[in-house]
Amino acid sequence: MGAIDGLKVVDMTRFVSGTFCSMQLADHGADVIKIESPVDKGDELRTWGPFDGDKSYYFMSLNKNKRSIAVDLRSREGIEIVKRLIRKGDVLVENFRPGVMHKMGLSWEEVHKINPRIIYCSITAYGQTGPFKNKAGFDPSVQGDSGFMDITGFDTPTRVGIGLTDFIGAFYGLSGIFMALIARDKTGEGQRVDAAMLDGMLALLTYQAGTYFATGKTPVRTGNRHPQQTPYSTFPTKDGFVIIAAGTQKLWENLCTNVLRQPRLIEDPRFLTVKDRNRNYAFLENIIEEVTRTKETDEWLEMLERAGIPCGKVRTVKEALDLDHTKAREMVVEFDDALRGKIKLLGIPTKMSLTPGAIRRMPPFLGEHTEEIMKELEYDEAEVQAMENKNVIRQYRVK
Repeated sequence: MGAIDGLKVVDMTRFVSGTFCSMQLADHGADVIKIESPVDKGDELRTWGPFDGDKSYYFMSLNKNKRSIAVDLRSREGIEIVKRLIRKGDVLVENFRPGVMHKMGLSWEEVHKINPRIIYCSITAYGQTGPFKNKAGFDPSVQGDSGFMDITGFDTPTRVGIGLTDFIGAFYGLSGIFMALIARDKTGEGQRVDAAMLDGMLALLTYQAGTYFATGKTPVRTGNRHPQQTPYSTFPTKDGFVIIAAGTQKLWENLCTNVLRQPRLIEDPRFLTVKDRNRNYAFLENIIEEVTRTKETDEWLEMLERAGIPCGKVRTVKEALDLDHTKAREMVVEFDDALRGKIKLLGIPTKMSLTPGAIRRMPPFLGEHTEEIMKELEYDEAEVQAMENKNVIRQYRVK
């Protein structure tokens, strides 16, 4: 049993942010019905690589545990199907640009009239209000607008290696959904959740924003170095890089004495306090680099771990996914599915003791569950056939 078994989710998302949000609900037991349009193409992510045969791993990585219904949202009958789902639903998630749902007759106001208890979550790049509300936005534009690119990298502003803003928008949408569900238990009424990717990224600026608030100066790029803690960075070794995060005075002294074997650094007036170390970081990092270059990364990790100093290794994605720890945490799961063949998927990151999440369904084919969902909505066979003939809906046929 999942934590939210029985929760019914109308999933009108595509691409990444909304899709990742609804998958979190599906992973923990919600019945997430993914509405895909147009009926012959569905979510555009299905056309994005990497591919294994004709399977898009981009799509599969964001859509496990869902059911798919292929519906023409440009047709009156298609919109009526969505409205039937809304009447039975607990949550609606969408990530269209502001105004698109209104044009379909599915604005928050209209949906609230149909089902006053439904939670209506909109995840967009810039939110439902403000000067940027109608601006198109994918992850790179939001990373740029949020200031994150300007404080990331070395010589030039750098995008983080994943669509971070999409996932941040998804998580803030998800937290809003759960808060709205708790509020509904008290009031009996649903509400709108407006989650903007930009807002989420700005909220993460925390101490970087604090630098501006306190000094009036904008933070600057510091590469892999922490702007307020030293040493707190990556350091070259014989065969790669080791990450050392000596973020307290005690850890700093421990590092000098038990790892670097240079206790004299503790009394060096350039490095006495964290303020001193930050001010003289270039001198200190050069000293540390001279030492770390003398051993291989794994040797340093063993010494650092033994000393209790936070540390890590700069791994490739392959190395991270192949770790014994990753396998022990069930974060890579392999399936041999009759229709799809062998599939590897990422596991469920939130481990719950009484109601754990689980992978119950493979990522769906386009319209794989159309007919069963139509029956649940009390359409008869003649109506279903008539709508299939008119391309209002489409059922995936097993080849």
